[in-house]
Amino acid sequence: MRNGTITRFILLGLTDDPELQVLIFIFLFLTYTLSITGNLTIIILTFVDPHLKTPMYFFLKNFSFLEISFTFAIIPRYLYSIATGDNVITYNACVIQVFFTDLCGVSEFFLLAAMSYDRYVAICKPLHYVIIMSNSVCRILNICCWAAGLCIIIPPLSLGLNLKFCDSNIIDHFGCDAFPLVKISCSDTRFMEWTVIICAILTLNMTLTCVVLSYAYIIKTNFRFPSVQQRKKAYSTCSSHMIVVSITYGTCIFIDMNPTAKEKVTINKVVSLLSTSIIPLINPFIYTLWNKQVKQAFKDSIKKMAFLSKD
Repeated sequence: MRNGTITRFILLGLTDDPELQVLIFIFLFLTYTLSITGNLTIIILTFVDPHLKTPMYFFLKNFSFLEISFTFAIIPRYLYSIATGDNVITYNACVIQVFFTDLCGVSEFFLLAAMSYDRYVAICKPLHYVIIMSNSVCRILNICCWAAGLCIIIPPLSLGLNLKFCDSNIIDHFGCDAFPLVKISCSDTRFMEWTVIICAILTLNMTLTCVVLSYAYIIKTNFRFPSVQQRKKAYSTCSSHMIVVSITYGTCIFIDMNPTAKEKVTINKVVSLLSTSIIPLINPFIYTLWNKQVKQAFKDSIKKMAFLSKD
């Protein structure tokens, strides 16, 4: 985004109705607080509990960190806007917000693919699991997820930095987002729009292919298990991840691939709000409700804190 004469943008938010703004503030404050609490709890548990030192929980810890970073880049700024009435955001702050939200969002898809591969190795190659998914391999995969996210967002972000804003500085959104910024630009944005579409399709195709192939082999292997109990155990280790994958990809496809959603800005804003508030909130609960080890680790931690408080 070329600075030019415009150095600030005005965020319209979701509504200008004061009563609705109060409700939105309460809703976002509660969901944001619970989301941060839930994801921080998972991170802390994976650090302190010796039973959660496996590759699966290493990736879950990093996934929770991504969720915290993603929501932190958007929600606090919008809460501040509602509370103070200050809807002005500087050019530099807008660029930074776009960078971090896109980086965390794209990296999350690659991390979900890495988590799918981890489940594939655990179920389909259990005897080689410790060797294949060693600590060094897990760290490399995690770094690759961040690097892939960075490589994906650099081309459209570089083009976005050259956009000119002549007449309007009003962003019809609650945060700095690529689509509303393109709408108010006076530059020719066709090449940038195609770049964004290609990068989005590339990200979805690469990560979704990895996810689908991993689970296809998992299902194939599962049918070979002789007992029903073994099959249930295999599915139980994947169920939470499958739910999170379905929600994340479903939301992304609706926002990025549905043309009607782009034409109806209100729908786009509402879905974006849900993806930055509700989804980061429910993910920790999905992983804990379907995971006995996490629930047991949480109970053990509560017991330890209760014991220490008595002393």
